Amino acid sequence: MGDRDQAIKNQLNGENMEERKQNFSMRMEGLDSLFNEVKQLLNLEELAELASKIEEKAESGDLKTEVHFSARSNIPRQGNIPRSDRFSRSTRVSTTNDGDEVETSYTTNFSHSPQTGSSRDHSSRNTVRNSVRTTSTAHSAHSSASSSAHASTNQEQSKTSANHANDSKQTNQSQPPLDRTVGGLGKVLAQLRDLVEVPLKRPDILEKLGLEPPKGVLMVGPPGTGKTLTARSLADHLGVNYIAIVAPEIVGKYYGEAEKKLRQVFEKATKAAPCLIFIDEIDALVPNRTQVEGEVEKRIVAQMLGLMDGFASRSGVIVLAATNRPDAIDPALRRPGRFDREIHFPVPDRNDRREILAIHTANMPLAADVNLELLADQCLGFVGADIKGLCQTAAYGALQRQVVNLAQIPDRLVVNNQDFTDALKQIQPAVLRSLTVQAPQVQWSEIGGLETIKNTLQEAVAGALNDRELYDHAKAQAPRGILLSGPPGTGKTLLAKAIATAAQANFIAINGPELLTKWVGASEQALRQIFAQARQVAPCVIFIDEIDTLAPARGNYQGDSGVSDRMIGQLLTELDGLQSSDGILLIAATNRKSSLDPALLRSGRIELHLTVDLPAESDRLAILAVHNRDRPLAEDVNLDQWAGRTDGYNGADLAFLSNRAAIFAIRRHQQTRASDRQIALSDLKITSSDFEQALAELDQQRH
Repeated sequence: MGDRDQAIKNQLNGENMEERKQNFSMRMEGLDSLFNEVKQLLNLEELAELASKIEEKAESGDLKTEVHFSARSNIPRQGNIPRSDRFSRSTRVSTTNDGDEVETSYTTNFSHSPQTGSSRDHSSRNTVRNSVRTTSTAHSAHSSASSSAHASTNQEQSKTSANHANDSKQTNQSQPPLDRTVGGLGKVLAQLRDLVEVPLKRPDILEKLGLEPPKGVLMVGPPGTGKTLTARSLADHLGVNYIAIVAPEIVGKYYGEAEKKLRQVFEKATKAAPCLIFIDEIDALVPNRTQVEGEVEKRIVAQMLGLMDGFASRSGVIVLAATNRPDAIDPALRRPGRFDREIHFPVPDRNDRREILAIHTANMPLAADVNLELLADQCLGFVGADIKGLCQTAAYGALQRQVVNLAQIPDRLVVNNQDFTDALKQIQPAVLRSLTVQAPQVQWSEIGGLETIKNTLQEAVAGALNDRELYDHAKAQAPRGILLSGPPGTGKTLLAKAIATAAQANFIAINGPELLTKWVGASEQALRQIFAQARQVAPCVIFIDEIDTLAPARGNYQGDSGVSDRMIGQLLTELDGLQSSDGILLIAATNRKSSLDPALLRSGRIELHLTVDLPAESDRLAILAVHNRDRPLAEDVNLDQWAGRTDGYNGADLAFLSNRAAIFAIRRHQQTRASDRQIALSDLKITSSDFEQALAELDQQRH
């Protein structure tokens, strides 16, 4: 019985095994059939072939591209592709600074003319190694071939001068005027267009004249002055391709990675010509090799030099680079044939600020009390980015003021003058913040006495900063430097601040001893930087207090390792380098004029010498009147009497006298109010006895 059961079991197992094999074979056949159906539906092979063709055309330059590099800036990193009626293409390469890992996405639109007999757009979609993406139809191969023929025709036609002119005209019509996009940089834009437009749009003109177009242009200026915006807007306006990279993102952690990324950028730009390469913060990419110790930085500099020398000047590629530290760039890059052109982006003046304000408020509903002319005067030292922030802050203030809750929104929102006034209190200009520049508000009326000196200084300010065209017309030379000498406390610093206020200029105050350091060359470098910063924020008044400690007569100090002599030499060099058009006025103050180096005081340097002596009685009366103008003086206070009793006192002493008299009056009022609560604030008066106590205290300090 057991043997028979075992035989039956074996038979059943064998049948089951055969059945399982048959079922498995049927399932595999079903899967193969399903896979073939899916393969036929998706047509992956055809799509992959089309994607490869598109990639080859892009690499060979037949397919124009818009190239995007990731960057920290919020400005779109893009370029414009001029379009024609018969064939339009829009290809975008979204890339990062990652060498071989660059991901590229091409989007092609083929628009056929009626002559081709097709009004449909044929496109395909697929993803391959370089992330090439299109849309799919059954006629994609025909569309690719047709578009290739159109592209070839356009390339042949673009070689003629007539089509060059038509392309330029069409581009200018499709783009807004450049000065409406970038405000306050009219001269800079004109220089850039002269350097870039003809080489990229009409290289045949330069070839006829035998001219070599520039390979690189270095844009120098403080942060926020519009260097990045100008580069991007210029590419958009000209209708050329645009590659923007941020220098620190190029540097990688692997050996040779940064150099490879740079080579790829230049290769892509050459294939996408005409093309602008924009390198932001180039000082971080190619620093001075004598000031760095790492080998990576030196290799990157060498690679950059090789790339700048390697591509042909007529390749249709121009490199724009931006920096606010030109001295930190390796000098080899700034020679002719590389970055041989440098364009400086200044801090906007009053008219430029007015133009920038008009651009940023063009779409704002401004109230009638908003005066852009007056607002431009109040934005002293603001760059373009600061003005944009000011307008945005004012608009948000208007929103908070008028919209209490989202359920009740007024039909009309306006930005008024108070919104801008409040915004001005919140926005501190970036340039002024980094340069510790002040915008003083000291009026001439706040300085008592010194009428002759004030009149002389007003003429000097008019010539050096305000009315330069009159001096130019009369061929007159305004003073570059003014020396205020006299005892301490006579108002020399106050006079310098009043000059800056009258000229609506920035004000850089320097104390002579603060520049002196123990490190060799550091003091001279600090002085150079001050004058460079003054040029950036011109018009500017540089005030050097205690200049006798900074520039004493040479040869008098033997134990300072020659620092004083080197500082004098550097100061003389900077003064000789000042031009009347720079908008810089140097004012120096000292109470030891005889100890200054004679070379500093000759004509053409610090040539206007004014002695600020102790005030006469009439001047003392004027000073006392200024300091007690708004104070509650009692009837027994006779300022004429106190002006006569303060012979030999300077302006600082008289300011101290007036202030201490007010403090003694406050102290007396507090004691009286402690015993009598009926005493009102209006009962507080500064009496003659208060001045007597203040004068006694002042005499004690003086002696």
